[in-house]
Amino acid sequence: MTYAVTLPDRGGFDAWRAAARIAISHQIPPDQLDWTGGGGLFATAPLPSDIGPHQVRVTQQFLNLAQSVIWHSDPERFALLYQALWQSSRHEGAATSQADPLGRRLHLLAKGVGRDIHKMHAFVRFRECPSNGPRRRFAAWFEPEHNTLEPGAAFFAKRFGDMDWMIATPRLTAQFQDGRLSFGPAAPRPDLPDDASEGLWATYFANIFNPARIKLDAMRSEMPKKYWKNLPETRLIPEMLKDAETRVQRMRDAGASQARPGAAAVSTRYRAGMAQAVAPPATLDQARKAALQCRRCALCEAATQTVWGAGNPDANLMIVGEQPGDQEDLTGSPFIGPAGIVLRQAMAQAGINAETVWLTNAVKHFKFTPRGTQRLHQSPDRSEVENCRWWLGLELAFIRPKITLALGASAAFALTNNDDAISPRRGRIETGLHDRPVLISWHPAHILRLTDPASKASAYADLTQDLRTAIAAAQI
Repeated sequence: MTYAVTLPDRGGFDAWRAAARIAISHQIPPDQLDWTGGGGLFATAPLPSDIGPHQVRVTQQFLNLAQSVIWHSDPERFALLYQALWQSSRHEGAATSQADPLGRRLHLLAKGVGRDIHKMHAFVRFRECPSNGPRRRFAAWFEPEHNTLEPGAAFFAKRFGDMDWMIATPRLTAQFQDGRLSFGPAAPRPDLPDDASEGLWATYFANIFNPARIKLDAMRSEMPKKYWKNLPETRLIPEMLKDAETRVQRMRDAGASQARPGAAAVSTRYRAGMAQAVAPPATLDQARKAALQCRRCALCEAATQTVWGAGNPDANLMIVGEQPGDQEDLTGSPFIGPAGIVLRQAMAQAGINAETVWLTNAVKHFKFTPRGTQRLHQSPDRSEVENCRWWLGLELAFIRPKITLALGASAAFALTNNDDAISPRRGRIETGLHDRPVLISWHPAHILRLTDPASKASAYADLTQDLRTAIAAAQI
């Protein structure tokens, strides 16, 4: 039996989600679903109208990925998302991970959608139209690569909320009138009137053009030629490129000014930092020095310093926490604050010498909220953990521990890319992104936050037992 699913032209995600929920609740395999609506050589039946007995819960990560992939123009996107949902429901691989072939393909589709929305925000050009009311009217024609008008139109509604406008595309039309955004069917390209402001924009564009900084490949990458026909400024580009070399020569003839005293030293330090950032570290110490210059996210702006790992570089056991605390940020050493004291006490009870293991954190900078003279801890968000995964990956690659102990949710996510709750996973060994075992346990800070003495003692006993399990596995 093959089931046919017909999805509307608009509201694609909600429609797919409703259909997928019904299909997965009846345990309909992916190969028995035709997301094109049927009509082929084989007989098809509609989906059941009611929810079946099997309930499936998905992670927020899967929903975020699906909400992006759904706007891609790939006709297989609906089937691919359902395949990922099916695998997740049966615990077959990690379909949202880029290490999984299906997950990698979905992430590429999502990346294409994000890039297309960015291009639309950058290259839509409105022209003013006659208006009979108090609000000005504008219209634009755009040709996106994917079905990105729906997710991309909210940007224009927020930015141009005091005017009425229309964006027409070959697939759909967006209308914003009297503060209300709506979508309608595709329309032919409108005959847009000339706009006097385009002349001012062209003059500005021509005057900011720097012929000495021409990089044609970079320009075509940021402004692909397929968009040029709808951009008023692009008609100036051929003439500006033709005259570029002459203008550069005039700049050379004018000569260069003398650099200010001290500029050479600043330039030397800057280039050294850039070279260090570009060249992949070859040793653990080189990785540490590179991390001291880390600018991968905004946490470096407020933190005192990067807090790199410490311990035995040949350790069989690596212990990974969430991020440095206030004292760690000031000293540059991991696990020396209140949570570190709890951890080291538990390690001692488990018979572990701290000098024989490698102690580090998933995020290398302290994230906090200032309140008076105090700096209150804030948990890092997903993007900050993902950005810092580069440094954690280098530590794992150079140290190559036999087993890694993940303390808390951030460390577990950084090591496994699984953001499920910690409680049911605590004490379990999972496979990390580096294809080696990861044991999940409580973070010592979690133990400190518990107010019930019995719960605190139980969590501390769990941590101590997990440390014993980890060290036993590390000595195999």
